[in-house]
Amino acid sequence: MSTEQHELGSGFGIRSTTADVLRGIDLSGRLALVTGGYSGIGLETTRALVGAGARVIVPARRPEAAKQALAGISGVEAEELREAAGADAGGAGVEVAELDLADLGSVRRFAERFLASGRDLHLLIANAGIMAGPERRVGPGWESQFAVNHLGHFALVNRLWPALARGRARVVSVSSNGHQLSGIRWDDVQFERGYDKWLAYGQAKTANVLFAVHLDALGKESGVRAFAVHPGAIAGTSLARDIPPEEFAELKKAIESTPGNPGWKSVQEGAATQVWAATSPQLEGLGGLYCEDGDVADPLPPGASLVAGVAEWAVDPREAARLWRLSADLTGVNAFGPAGTG
Repeated sequence: MSTEQHELGSGFGIRSTTADVLRGIDLSGRLALVTGGYSGIGLETTRALVGAGARVIVPARRPEAAKQALAGISGVEAEELREAAGADAGGAGVEVAELDLADLGSVRRFAERFLASGRDLHLLIANAGIMAGPERRVGPGWESQFAVNHLGHFALVNRLWPALARGRARVVSVSSNGHQLSGIRWDDVQFERGYDKWLAYGQAKTANVLFAVHLDALGKESGVRAFAVHPGAIAGTSLARDIPPEEFAELKKAIESTPGNPGWKSVQEGAATQVWAATSPQLEGLGGLYCEDGDVADPLPPGASLVAGVAEWAVDPREAARLWRLSADLTGVNAFGPAGTG
């Protein structure tokens, strides 16, 4: 595990909000992309970044629904993705474009449109995701949580690499302490020998962390740094929409009865860590780290589960490199391989 994978003493904590972590930070002239940036903590992330002066692109499977949700942020109406704007990010505001992370053709079309604009990309927050749904297959039969949460973002970042490299971007991969449920199941990544929704979720969230670890290793010479984050247990989002009410009630009870449980976060608190990881000067010169509660996380204590800290398997550089190779093979996209961006 990285020797840097320890708390920094950032001064932020579990109750810090997006307003707290952005205090004194000016994002004018910066262009950000936030997947899932029109609901839950994604919407709050978009709102906070625009409020600090950034222009934010929100790719959405349902663009019209996204525009409605985003309308009125800082008095700026959501608009279509700009086709051509040169290198200028533009003033604070929101742009919306169609993107379905479960469809690699959609990812390619979005990336081509964006790259045609010639703009640099300074922040990318891979926030969109699904949790513990029933067994679904997408693409060529991929397990949906692994496909949407990891492979879609893998392809997106690799296709956008030229803009990220020019912008010396920070990339934030939104994971969860659910990564502690499972490492990568190398003998059955796609759950073809029996499906368990929580193990599938755990594997996908581990993939989110490993993606940040290896992207940082590959990208740091170009000035691109990557982090993974655990937002916390957050009230009032739609992430748990696939979980039956009675099961969610039991899950909620289990979380609330955990020793030392600090209670549920608001969306402003839940979005704070990913905003901090994307913008904080405290992280200059660092990367490949897992963060929670507005700070770098400590390693997970031996034998612990679903508590603060990161599991060793999620930040193992060998596992990260192996997952990168598998993801490149599955998606046919690798900005750092001999085939270029595919």
